[in-house]
Amino acid sequence: MAGREWFMTARAKQYPLPDAPKRWLVVGGRGSGKTRLGAEWVRALVLGLPPFTTNGLRYGRIALVAETLGDAREVMVAGASGILGIARGSERPRFETSRRRVLFDNGATAQIFSSEDPDALRGPQFDAAWCDELAKWNNAEHVWDMLQFGLRLGEEPRQLVTTTPRATALVKRLMREDGFTVTRMRTSDNAGNLAPGFLQAVTDRYAGTRLGRQELDGELIEDRSDALWSRNRLEAIVEPVSAEALSRIVVAVDPPASANARSDACGLIAAGTDLRGGIVVLADASVQGLQPDGWAARAVALYHSLEADLIVAEVNQGGAMVESVIRTVDPAVPVKAVRASRGKWLRAEPVAALYAQGRVGHAAHFPELVDEMCDFGPSGLTGNRSPDRVDALVWAIAELMNGLGRAPRVRGV
Repeated sequence: MAGREWFMTARAKQYPLPDAPKRWLVVGGRGSGKTRLGAEWVRALVLGLPPFTTNGLRYGRIALVAETLGDAREVMVAGASGILGIARGSERPRFETSRRRVLFDNGATAQIFSSEDPDALRGPQFDAAWCDELAKWNNAEHVWDMLQFGLRLGEEPRQLVTTTPRATALVKRLMREDGFTVTRMRTSDNAGNLAPGFLQAVTDRYAGTRLGRQELDGELIEDRSDALWSRNRLEAIVEPVSAEALSRIVVAVDPPASANARSDACGLIAAGTDLRGGIVVLADASVQGLQPDGWAARAVALYHSLEADLIVAEVNQGGAMVESVIRTVDPAVPVKAVRASRGKWLRAEPVAALYAQGRVGHAAHFPELVDEMCDFGPSGLTGNRSPDRVDALVWAIAELMNGLGRAPRVRGV
């Protein structure tokens, strides 16, 4: 796209109108257009172009900071979407490799720095900075602090951070910091500029995994140190299994106490046992905001689609209403009402132990379920959210373990 005005092809997230944030954190997947945005941002500041600068204000001293000098040179400056790669015609700047700087015709300078050398940022001063792949930086906090002391020139110092997310302390802090505007971009948003077949290939391989959600969807994913489950272990137990291969299948329902857009979700988990006594989680059909007849219909539909044996429904919240509303949808569906007499953590511990013993697998990636599992600690979920998916999972697996002594049957008979 070099040689063309970018506003004709830029996406709305890359070209925020009417004005770009002065402190801007762009978190995106691989190939989502982060580097192109950074290079265009630098060009616009140098030339005084909106929406990245206002009132024609031009910037003349810009810091370019990457994990290594090689990254700064090969990606930010000389890469296909870097500063030299997107230059228009005669405005192409010069790169002085020995002095590690980019020189523009109007006298502006962009100097490259490495996170490996924080002290290199002592002394220089700037009116803008583009920081690339912050999540990969060495000495991240020290480098960041030195850069902040150097952003002391001009009327409106600006910063742009472009990075694929990782749960580093600095990335998490900037995402919470009031002064930063956070923009998220997915790899799929930039599909038109990627090689044919690339997106399909990586989506087929990584969709739903922690790596895919991080590197393709630009999600910041954290694990809780006191959680009952580990994300890496859960991703290692995913293996496609059809319902026909299982001897007994149950659908577990953890109903919400109320029904509105802000209420807890209705946990809906299906799981089954194989002929060796192992347990396989088949589906997460949890849903939020439905009236009782809505989530009941969803549970019954899941029951029929899997040719399940039983619906297990927790009745602590709704008593007899929970069972009756399911029977209203389909009177022939067998429903077993269960009532919690112990806390959620105590009920979940034996189920987590089964996972640790390798006795539970997942038939597919269930990102929302795994997020809850990996955030479920002794005090519940972060932010006092209700662990609806985890509750339904626990009920399903507990019922299957209770019934392992029953004679298996052939699916569909």
